Amino acid sequence: MRNFGLLGNNIDYSFSRKYFSEKFEKENINARYRNFDIASIEEFPEIIGTNDISGLNVTIPYKEKIMEYLDRLDSHAARIRAVNTIKFEADGSLTGYNTDYWGFKESLKPNLRSHHQKALILGTGGASKAVAYALKLLNIEYDFVSRNADAGFTYDELDKSSIRDHQILINCTPLGTYPNVEKHPSVPVEYLSEKHLIFDLVYNPSETRLMKLAAENGSSVINGLRMLELQAEKAWEIWNSQP
Repeated sequence: MRNFGLLGNNIDYSFSRKYFSEKFEKENINARYRNFDIASIEEFPEIIGTNDISGLNVTIPYKEKIMEYLDRLDSHAARIRAVNTIKFEADGSLTGYNTDYWGFKESLKPNLRSHHQKALILGTGGASKAVAYALKLLNIEYDFVSRNADAGFTYDELDKSSIRDHQILINCTPLGTYPNVEKHPSVPVEYLSEKHLIFDLVYNPSETRLMKLAAENGSSVINGLRMLELQAEKAWEIWNSQP
């Protein structure tokens, strides 16, 4: 039996374990998927040393910290500087990949319209790096929004002009995730319109507070479920690819 899993902290909610466990059962794949919930990235060598692992997914807070433990990065992960998939090579080495950018790009593309030219990325964590990389590949300009002024806009600086100038808003923060479903990023939603596309990486609940408020103003809205499904399938493809 092949062993796969998710590396992270406080990951009982994990999408990946449920998704892959159901996939293995449905497709009669002789494998299992476990959560490796560790308090520190320094526990990683022990995890791989005491478990026969064929592949790992990586989630917060280790998508960037994990890189120092890997032997190489694929070209996309090297540019993004964040890893969410690890392939265990036949020679025992570890290669880091990023499939978040792929899942985001492919789930965003069908919803794009000609006027969707600029985006605001809410948050500056690991997921936002993959989102920014995907937007570059799609030739969409973007600005970051964070609580400090080091990168792009602060939330306090968002106004009618900046919202109208950016037709895509992407929430890369955990705000709005169950059980804190009433929370949402502090953006002036009253300036959203039918020209806006809101992509919330949160998938639980399926309609976040941000999505609901945006939809009430006529905006198109997407949650992060399809992105997660696509990135998971891309990870599976990587784990099963030949050198």
